Amino acid sequence: MLIRLLRTHLGPYRKPIALLVLLQLLQTSATLYLPTLNADIIDNGVIKGDTGYILGFGSLMLAVSLVQLVCNTGAVYFGARTAASLGRDVRAAVFDRVQSFSAREVGHFGAPSLITRTTNDVQQVQMLVLMAFTLMVSAPIMCIGGIAMALSLDVQLSGVLLAVVPVLGIAVGSIVYRTRPLFRQMQTRLDTVNRVLREQISGNRVIRAFVRDAYEQDRFRQANAGLTDVSLSAGRLMAFMFPAVIVVVNVSSVAVVWFGAMRIDSGGMEIGALTAFLAYLMQIVMSVMMATFMFMMVPRAEVCAERIQEVLDTETSVVPPTDPVRELGVRGSLELRSADFRYPGAEAPVLIGVDLLARPGETTAVIGSTGSGKSTLLGLVPRLFDATGGEVLVDGEDVRRIDPELLARTVGLVPQKPYLFSGTVASNLRYGRPDATDDELWRALEVAQAKEFVTALEGGLDAPVTQGGTNVSGGQRQRLAIARTLVQRPEIYLFDDSFSALDYATDAALRAALARETVDATVVIVAQRVSTIRDADRIVVLDEGQVVGVGRHHELMAGNETYREIVLSQLTEAEAA
Repeated sequence: MLIRLLRTHLGPYRKPIALLVLLQLLQTSATLYLPTLNADIIDNGVIKGDTGYILGFGSLMLAVSLVQLVCNTGAVYFGARTAASLGRDVRAAVFDRVQSFSAREVGHFGAPSLITRTTNDVQQVQMLVLMAFTLMVSAPIMCIGGIAMALSLDVQLSGVLLAVVPVLGIAVGSIVYRTRPLFRQMQTRLDTVNRVLREQISGNRVIRAFVRDAYEQDRFRQANAGLTDVSLSAGRLMAFMFPAVIVVVNVSSVAVVWFGAMRIDSGGMEIGALTAFLAYLMQIVMSVMMATFMFMMVPRAEVCAERIQEVLDTETSVVPPTDPVRELGVRGSLELRSADFRYPGAEAPVLIGVDLLARPGETTAVIGSTGSGKSTLLGLVPRLFDATGGEVLVDGEDVRRIDPELLARTVGLVPQKPYLFSGTVASNLRYGRPDATDDELWRALEVAQAKEFVTALEGGLDAPVTQGGTNVSGGQRQRLAIARTLVQRPEIYLFDDSFSALDYATDAALRAALARETVDATVVIVAQRVSTIRDADRIVVLDEGQVVGVGRHHELMAGNETYREIVLSQLTEAEAA
C-alpha cells in the first residue's frame, strides 16, 4: 500500500526527484573521495614531510568538501519541498474523498479515525518520504561505493565486510519485522484516544450534569494507557536496534585495526590506506545505520499508508450521476415511491415502501414515534444517503439523476441538530448563498424570529460564532439554521424537528412568518410536537418505517389509532379537538 500510495502521488514530481538523486549522487561521491585524498596526504605528504603536497591536496579536499556541502544543501531543499508537497496532495485527496462520503461511509470509519488518517497518518508518510530523500537515497550509494573503494584499497582486509553487512541486515530486519504489528496497534489506539477525547469535549455539559468526571478520567486513562503500552513495546524494540548496530560497528573496527596492523607489519598495506579503510568501513556502517533509521519508520508509515489508502479506495454509496439532469421543469414537487432504506448489516430496514407526495404551496408533516424513520426519510431527499429501494423524485426526476449542485439549490434541509461553523453570523447565513445581501440576511433573521437577539449581539451580523455555535443557545442555533436555509431560497424546505428547542410562543410566531415566506414553496416538516404540525395540509404518520396514515389532523384523529395515541400523549381530548 505504501508503494502504491507513493507511486500515485509522487508522479507529478519526477523532475525534482531526478535532480535530488543527481545531487545525492554527487554529494555521496564527494564523501567517498575524501578518505582517499586523506590517505594520499598521510602516505605521500605527512610521512615524507612534503608540505607542498599536503597544502595542494588539502586545498583539493576543501574544494571537494564545498561540493559536498552545496549538493547536500540542494538535496535537502528539494527533498523537503517534495515531501511537503506530497503531504499536501495526500491530505487534499483524503479530504476530497471524505467530502464525497455519505453518512453511511462517515459512520463506518468514524469522525475521530478520519481526522487521524487525514493528519497524523499523512504526517507519518510525509516524514518517511523526507527521510528517504535525505538519507535513503544516499545510503545505498554510500554503501556500494564504500565497499568498492575498500576493495580497491585492500581485497584481503575487505573480507571483514562479508561478515559485517549480513549481520547488520539480519539484526535490523528481525527487529523491523516484529515492530510492524505494534505500529498498527499504535495507530488504532491513537484513534481510540481521539474518539474518547472528542466525546469528552463535545459532551462536557453532560459529564458535569451527571458528575461523571471521575468515570471519564478513568476512561481516558485506560485509552491513554493502552496507547502508552503499545508505544513502549515498540520503543523497546527500536531502542535495541541502535545498540546492536553499535556493537557490530565496534567489533568490526577492532577487527579491521587488528588485521590491518598485521598487513602493515608484513608490508602489504600502508598506514594511510588503513586510515582510509577505517573511514570507508565507518561510511558503510553509517549508511546501514541511516537505512536502519529509515526502517524504524517504514513499519509505521506502511500501516498509515494502508489506512489512508483504505479511505481513498472507499467509494461513496451516493454516486454522482454520469449524465446529470441540469434543469428541472416543474418547480417544488417532491414524491417518494415505495422508498426503502436499510443500513448495511442491519437486521431490519429503517423504511419500508414509503409513499409520500408534497406539492408546492402546501405543508406536509411527518410524525411518528422515536425510531420510526422520520429523519432518515428526509435524508433521502438531499441524498445524504440513497434509498436502497424505490424512488425519490424531485420535480419528476429521480434525485440520483439530478446534478448535485442543482439538487442543493432546489432542496434546503434544516437538520435535527443544527451545526454552525466558526466565523460570523453573516458567514453562516451566507453558507448556501454567498452573494446574499445584508438586507436579505436581516429579512431571513426576521422570519426565523432571530433578528432581535442578533441585533443585541455586539457586531450584529459580524458577531463571532464559535465552532458548532456553542456561544449561542440551542434555540438560537435552530433559528440561525432556519434563517440560513431561508437565505438559500430553495423550492423545497425540509425541517427535521427544527423547532424542538423553541418555546411555544416563538414556535407559533416562526411558523406563521414561515407560512407567509414559503407560500409558493413545498414545505415538509418532521416534528415530535403535535402543535407544530396539526395545521399542516397533509400529515403522514410513520410507524416502524411504514406509512400507516395520511390525512389532515381531524381526519387522522377520527380514523388513525397511531396518530391518536401520539396526540393524546401530548394533549387532552378537548385540546386535540
